[in-house]
This record gives sequence, structure tokens and C-alpha cells, in this order.
Amino acid sequence: MKLNAIIVEDEKTSRDILKNYLAKYCPNITVLGEAENVNEALVLIRNNNLDVVFLDVEMPYGNAFDLLDKVGDIDFQTIFVTAYNHYAIDALNAHAAYYLMKPISIDELIKAVDYVTEIHAKEDALQDQVLVAKTNSVEGKITIPQQNGFEVLETNNILYCKADDNYTEIYLKDNKKKLVSKTLKYIEEALGEANFARVHKSYLVNVDEIVKYLKGKGGSIVLSNGKEIMVSASKKAELLSYFK
Repeated sequence: MKLNAIIVEDEKTSRDILKNYLAKYCPNITVLGEAENVNEALVLIRNNNLDVVFLDVEMPYGNAFDLLDKVGDIDFQTIFVTAYNHYAIDALNAHAAYYLMKPISIDELIKAVDYVTEIHAKEDALQDQVLVAKTNSVEGKITIPQQNGFEVLETNNILYCKADDNYTEIYLKDNKKKLVSKTLKYIEEALGEANFARVHKSYLVNVDEIVKYLKGKGGSIVLSNGKEIMVSASKKAELLSYFK
């Protein structure tokens, strides 16, 4: 698992040593930048999507705990790197993932990175479980995964869904379109018992929005927004069963 990091350390020699160790022994860490004081660190933290911050305690313009206070809502893991062991309790209270003493032990550094990597892997696994598209039959909603979380859609606001390779385009009544990184089969299963019919290998439609059926080998349907969709011959009987 690749992790983005910055190094916050006022001594250039210490920054270089840590950066070299990470490059050699922890290849899953990408160092996006370095800061030698609190102000520079704040800029880096606010302008980058970080997974871990390697943080010295004593710096110009405030210490590590001042920095964390200024950051506020922390969404990264912190690995303290310091020559002083008396900050350990404060680091623990600041929810540090690991506390490394200088001079840095390569074995301890690898342990620290492995620990943070494991934390992120568990968080990702939990999110994957939560973000699985699913519906609530009582509330009539479906959650669809997004890059930074998930979005909740009202199932009755969906007109139809169209396959686009391993993606699905979801068309809504308000003329908006959502692109989801899931297959149409995945969305169909997620909708479960909701009133949707697969009328074609590439189309899943909201049956309640069908206003017209046109005869043919498979025929075609017209939705409430005027969209006409062909019905495959193999799906015709299943579709018409909704209207018996």
C-alpha cells in the first residue's frame, strides 16, 4: 500500500537521513515534501492529501503539539521522531501512531511504517464494507461509492442506469448523471427488490418511469423523460411481467 508522507524536522541532516532510510527500507512511502518549522508544515499539510507525517517535537515557531493544534481535524497518522523520550506521554495523548527515538533505528522505522500501513489497510477494508452500494427497502435509498466517500441517492429519482465497461452511468430525473466505478450487474444486485428491470445487457430501468412500450422483436420502451431504450428479445418477457 502506497502512503503519502511529509517530514517535519528543523535539522537538514536529520531530514536527509530519514528520507534516505525511507527510500531504501520503506519503498511504499512517498515523501511529498519537507518542512523545517511549524509554518512550513502547516502549508504542506493543508495542500496535500497525506497518510502519515514524520514529526520532530522541537522546532522554530512552536513545537509539534502546537502544529497539531493548528491543524485541528487530523486525518493522517503521526510518527514522532525525536531525541527526547520525555515527550512520549504527550505524543500518546496526541494519538501518535509511533514514537521513534534518534538516532533512528532502521528496524524501528520499518516497524513504525508497517504499523501505519496496517492501520490504513484496516481502515480501507472497513470503508470498502461500508461503501458497498446497497439499498434500504424502507427508505428507498441507495449508497454509491465515490472517490472520497459515498453519495446517497433516492431510488425513485433514478430513471435508468447504463453500462460503460466497468463503470455505470446513473441518470436521474433532474437531468443529472452520476458515474460510478461499479459494473451494471453490481448496481442491479445492489438495488435488490427495488422496481428496476434489466431490459438490455447495457440498460437497467426504473419500471415506474416507463410511459410507453413499442412492439418489435424485443421492442423498446419510452421513459418519462422521452428517452427510448431498446429491449433485447431475451429480456422482453421479464419486462412485460411487470405490467400483467
